[in-house]
Amino acid sequence: MQTVTIRIGEQDLVLETGRMAKQANGAIFATYGGSAVLATATCSAEPREGLDFIPLSVEYNEKYYAAGKIPGGFLKREGRPKDKEVLVCRLIDRPMRPLFHKKFMRELQIVPTTVSADQVNPPDVIAMVAASAAVHVSDIPFDGPVGAVRVCSVDGELFVNPTFQQIARAELEIIVAGTRDGITMVEGGAREVGEDRMIEAIDKAREVIIQLCDVQEELRKLAGKEKLPLVADPEPLAIADAIREYAFARLQEACFLPGKHARYAAVKEVKNEALEHFAEALEDELPQRQAKALLGDMEQEILRTSILERKVRTDGRGLEDIRQITCEIGVLPRTHGSALFTRGETQALAVLTLGTMYDEQIMDDIDGDRRENFMLHYNFPPFSVGETGRLGTGRREIGHGHLAHRALSPMIPTKEEFPYTLRLVSEVLESNGSSSMATVCGGSLAMMAAGVPMKKPVAGIAMGLVAEGDAYAVLSDILGEEDHLGDMDFKVTGTAEGITAFQMDIKIKNVSREIMKVALDQARKGRLHILGIMNEAIGTPSNELSEHAPRIISFKVDPDEIGLLIGSGGKTVKAISEKFGVQVNFDDNGTVTIYSKDKAAADNAKASFLQLLEEPEIGTVYTGIVKRITDFGAFIEFLPGREGLCHISKMSAQRINSVEDVLSMGEETQVKIVEIDKMGRVNLSLIYEGMNESSDRGGQHGGGDRGGRGRDGGGRSGGGYRDRGGRH
Repeated sequence: MQTVTIRIGEQDLVLETGRMAKQANGAIFATYGGSAVLATATCSAEPREGLDFIPLSVEYNEKYYAAGKIPGGFLKREGRPKDKEVLVCRLIDRPMRPLFHKKFMRELQIVPTTVSADQVNPPDVIAMVAASAAVHVSDIPFDGPVGAVRVCSVDGELFVNPTFQQIARAELEIIVAGTRDGITMVEGGAREVGEDRMIEAIDKAREVIIQLCDVQEELRKLAGKEKLPLVADPEPLAIADAIREYAFARLQEACFLPGKHARYAAVKEVKNEALEHFAEALEDELPQRQAKALLGDMEQEILRTSILERKVRTDGRGLEDIRQITCEIGVLPRTHGSALFTRGETQALAVLTLGTMYDEQIMDDIDGDRRENFMLHYNFPPFSVGETGRLGTGRREIGHGHLAHRALSPMIPTKEEFPYTLRLVSEVLESNGSSSMATVCGGSLAMMAAGVPMKKPVAGIAMGLVAEGDAYAVLSDILGEEDHLGDMDFKVTGTAEGITAFQMDIKIKNVSREIMKVALDQARKGRLHILGIMNEAIGTPSNELSEHAPRIISFKVDPDEIGLLIGSGGKTVKAISEKFGVQVNFDDNGTVTIYSKDKAAADNAKASFLQLLEEPEIGTVYTGIVKRITDFGAFIEFLPGREGLCHISKMSAQRINSVEDVLSMGEETQVKIVEIDKMGRVNLSLIYEGMNESSDRGGQHGGGDRGGRGRDGGGRSGGGYRDRGGRH
């Protein structure tokens, strides 16, 4: 067993190998504070011929026992990966995948498992380092190691690997990964921070990442295995020069046709013609693969050379040009809010649904149970790129949706400001470029159109990079080809004032600080341009909610008064809820929230609750319900839980023989308070024609139930105190 230790922030990160999972190609047990991750790396026994990609799978998983919990729900066993686990898989995969060799041609699997969680130190960055170390000490060829840290800015100070508590207070939170050569991945969110602050945080991370790479190298020297061989290069394609001479000029013409589908079809046609022309020399499978790879390399060369030398992109744009943008709002008549955002050949339909607190997403994981009142679901159907395939939610959908959620969430109002649950769905209808950034723009428009009081509108833009030696070009609003054939995918979202989300994946070994600064500045210009167009469609949130949206009214009362509003056994709140068709929730801080499909019903329910807190006053008129009838009068509930006596003499200007001549059980009637005696009993009078001052004077016959606020519990007929109710 061998261990190495490095101090990061307030804790020691300990990497250990040789004690656990010894049959894996490589295994690391990493601990940081009370959190621990076991990461393993394995590969298949034999190479698979013909692979032209890296067959890597990353399966990060969290065990509930790590936090001393038993899974919730009917099944008490960990099931399919949660969204959070999928997102960590992507964090591990993205910086490591470019460092594996295509010539290794073996299936690779990395399995980091969180086995201890102290709920203080997040295990995700521990898993990233452990995964890299497991591969680095193994016999799997790897151009690593990779270091990874989280950096937060809290009250203006930068912290490396902060605690959950510090993250919750942070104005900036990013995860940065890289090798000794440079940064390869950045992902995070912020509350409108400036570009310079983002670079400071990345620089801070860079210092620790170098140390993490050094400590992994140290562990490899102590316990590393000899690396397995790569598959030998085949004989070069004999007709490579002939294929190049035949196809290059035609391919060059096809690569710059306007329109994605026309361009793709033309490029495909040139490639097929070349393969057909040389079919006799390409009968075997290997030469065919080599010819296809050569044609792909030629396409990449043409596009990259044009960008670097002519500053012209595949669709004819300049480096900083952004495609045409159109913004439409209110495109769906029955939804609570909708927007259609189109940028070039990328289009997203964003739809907002407003719900109540009962619609909140319940999160159950090792970080603790919590509720989320803002959800964003991103859908990428195959027709969006003109293909067929299965519909479903994969890792891509979860990752892109999370980025858009992170971009918009800092601008979402608090529950106190807007007590609704928000579900935003992005349907990607076309894609050639960043659909996640279209989701951010469309989502911002849809929420403002729905009347969500967002603090500011948010826009996003995807940037690219082409670099050869010292020459480089930063591209704004990249196409799908530029993402695939370029050296960087760099997404920035934010308001006019600053950044709210940030994601960067780099395919080359190093991106200088200068390039990053240029890219951030160029992204800011693009973001402001897009925001300007969005503001023309809708600049401020709508003043009115959709007529189809639920109505939510919140108001505060003294927490000690909550029992009065609930009533004995929930009697009062049930009566009001049933009468007006509403749902009611009471918080411990005295907040009363009423949910209704109808605004008038919510207003009436609120008025009924507020009446309960009023002290009855002589002369006040109420609409009451007859609860009991006696020989001498009727007991009428004039407020929920409050009754008074209306004597038979107060029911009509003429003498009546029986109460039933005027009233019946359950009847609604207008009553007026004419007396409240020293014991707090209320005497009522019906509102009838010919009433005069003398007829309003109080009853000498019995008394109604106590109208004051009884605290003792236990009711009794005729002058009893009202119960303090429990929560309902």
